[in-house]
Amino acid sequence: MMQIGIRFHDTVELPFEERLTEIKKQGFSCVHIALSKVPGFTADPMALTPGYAMYLRDAFRRADLDVAVLGCYLNLANPDSVQLSAIQEKYMAHIRFASLLGCGMVGTETGAPNVNYSYDKEACHSKEALETFITNLRPVVEYAEKMGVIVAIEPVYRHIVYSPQRAREVLDRVGSPNLQIIYDPVNLLWTDNYDRRYEVFEEAHDLLGKDICMIHLKDCVLTENGVKSMGCGLGELDYSSIVKFALDNKPFIQATLEDTTPDVAVSCRECIEKVENEYLKK
Repeated sequence: MMQIGIRFHDTVELPFEERLTEIKKQGFSCVHIALSKVPGFTADPMALTPGYAMYLRDAFRRADLDVAVLGCYLNLANPDSVQLSAIQEKYMAHIRFASLLGCGMVGTETGAPNVNYSYDKEACHSKEALETFITNLRPVVEYAEKMGVIVAIEPVYRHIVYSPQRAREVLDRVGSPNLQIIYDPVNLLWTDNYDRRYEVFEEAHDLLGKDICMIHLKDCVLTENGVKSMGCGLGELDYSSIVKFALDNKPFIQATLEDTTPDVAVSCRECIEKVENEYLKK
């Protein structure tokens, strides 16, 4: 079975350790956490000390929860050299912190070639943007190798690494076992490939399967303005091929829910568990 977790910032707002207890009571085994989104906490590199990491590690341990991923969703294609240097420093600080926290990985998306991190299809999907991203990612991955931490990139249609093919190229060119993939099926979709969404998922399984280290789970529908995401079971997605891939190839992989609200978190978890149980009965 998958180990199903949730994003910390999607859960009910309570004092930190009470919030962890509530997450466990809702039946989750792990958490995706971005420190910048935790009230009263900080992700400032200066603050990411061993003591801070050990406090968090012990709090999660008391709650019987794993930290599946430490989020650091910054733009590694930022064209401003001063801003880029600060961004790379933040990634390296998160990598050090993750090594002490006992976290599975540092997770990130793949940015846009502008200082605003805004989507422009022609620019984001260009060869030049890909070259910039790979160049700026390399030193981050090299640092992760030294610290024994996985950096996991998440392909997103509206970012630079927008397809399974593009993600495969990044993995092959960087060539590091410490660079892996967070697989979010919905984030691979947009208006021009939504009608072949299950083919897109199979492409991801075929091309990226051996390097997928975590899964993000949500649902979606197609609207006039794009693909709208929501909690599992609230849209029109069939999870059969995703669950089959995970259960056949990735025992005990951590899979965190996204775009849930506290009132539907449990039902979203149960939606995925129902698909798992149906598959296991076959």
